[in-house]
Amino acid sequence: MKIPTIEQIRLCDANTIQYEPISSIDLMERAAKSCVEQIKRMFSSDMPISVFCGTGNNGGDGLAIARLLLDSGYQCQAFLLYFGNTCSTDCKENLLRLQKTYPDKIQIITNKEEIPILFDYRVIIDALLGSGLNKPVENEIFIRLIKRINASPAFVFSVDMPSGLFAEIPMDANAVAVEADFTLSFQFPKLGFLFPENYKYVGEWTITDIGLHPCAIEQIQSNNHLISGEMVRGMLHLREKFVHKANFGHGLLVAGSKGMMGAAVLSAKACLRSGIGLLTAHVPAIGYTIMQSNVPEAMCVCDKEENFFSGIDFDLLAKYNAIAIGPGLGKNKRSAEGLKKLIADFGGSIIFDADAINLLSENKTWLEFIPPNCILTPHIKEFERLTHPVSNSFERMELQREFSFRHQCTIVLKGAHTCISSQQGDCYFNTSGNPGMATGGSGDVLTGIILGLLAQRYTAIQAAITGVFLHGKAADIALKHQSCESLIASDIIDNTGLAFLSV
Repeated sequence: MKIPTIEQIRLCDANTIQYEPISSIDLMERAAKSCVEQIKRMFSSDMPISVFCGTGNNGGDGLAIARLLLDSGYQCQAFLLYFGNTCSTDCKENLLRLQKTYPDKIQIITNKEEIPILFDYRVIIDALLGSGLNKPVENEIFIRLIKRINASPAFVFSVDMPSGLFAEIPMDANAVAVEADFTLSFQFPKLGFLFPENYKYVGEWTITDIGLHPCAIEQIQSNNHLISGEMVRGMLHLREKFVHKANFGHGLLVAGSKGMMGAAVLSAKACLRSGIGLLTAHVPAIGYTIMQSNVPEAMCVCDKEENFFSGIDFDLLAKYNAIAIGPGLGKNKRSAEGLKKLIADFGGSIIFDADAINLLSENKTWLEFIPPNCILTPHIKEFERLTHPVSNSFERMELQREFSFRHQCTIVLKGAHTCISSQQGDCYFNTSGNPGMATGGSGDVLTGIILGLLAQRYTAIQAAITGVFLHGKAADIALKHQSCESLIASDIIDNTGLAFLSV
């Protein structure tokens, strides 16, 4: 799914009005009906609901929502912050409709003293300000109301966008915005929903289809995308009847060190569950028995060193379709030398994870020599070591995009909405997964899954997108029998098969 800019969404609305054709007020009615259906799924009709509206089109949505809720038998009261003849055309029309049908259910607020005390409110619908905001809220009446909404114990439901939040730029440190418990976005997600610093404003969120015209959507050109099961389904390689293990690639996993062999085991098991034909694990000699006894399906070769990785002979690399290096590797000086030699000797795709990334960060000139179509899987701190710290997620996303383009690699920046950047400069945000994945070994599992896909000749971006989504999906499936607190990395491996089946 595309993540358009606010300007592109406005154009999509306008094109829908032209192509369908449909009037703008009827399109607003359609959006309001879709919003009301979501509200009905969340709250019973005996739950008092208060709708706070501004005078723009977001306020028009709110007034229409209030009328439709009242039509459905809900206890609903609407409030409009109104300062003279400033209503948008469609907002004014919905105000007239509400006043005509339910005149006692709309209260006009014209000054700070008329703002109600919200301590006993149960559900608040926020329809004050829309998604086009690009500067902090300055009106004192709006500021006071937003602060009262945030102080209220009520459940706060924001329509399309939490009022005061910016969709495409960082929030000003002193700016105020509604802190929603839930946000319902029309047709598309907003870029700002995907970043951790905005979670306190957005809360949980979902998208509702308001029927924008397919041709209008098709015309949107965006380099930001939301990963879905449908997208991943289109990338999966289906197996034919007469195939054998050689059809599904041979991968090399370079992992483990003294005291860190669990990372190698987890990564190897995950790789095997992702469909690879053959897997060889290169481990220090101390890990040979551990690998052979815990992952019998993988072949195992020993490093010359007892406790750490030191290097791989050049003539052994030609048989591998892809290599992953890093889980539990350690940062021994000899390991760094071995990594440098691997980069020079292997011309195929390499996945750099964990300590392999840390070693690259300490030797940044090596980045100029990594082969094309490689994948790096850092978390935020590891990415900062590779590049430099930034002040917000918007800057980090652009830095990531630039890094991928410059080094012609795919970056998997791990987090709640893992961001994957391609060599072409596109960013893909993941939608699967849960907080239970914040546990040791989860990243090792992801590396193994991506290696399995890359060895099967998925492109780097396909392997990253598919691997990240299935990794999160397996963790979501695991929650049917676990809690976020009890989830461990092995649970993700155990449910990888069901994740594949789900798409």
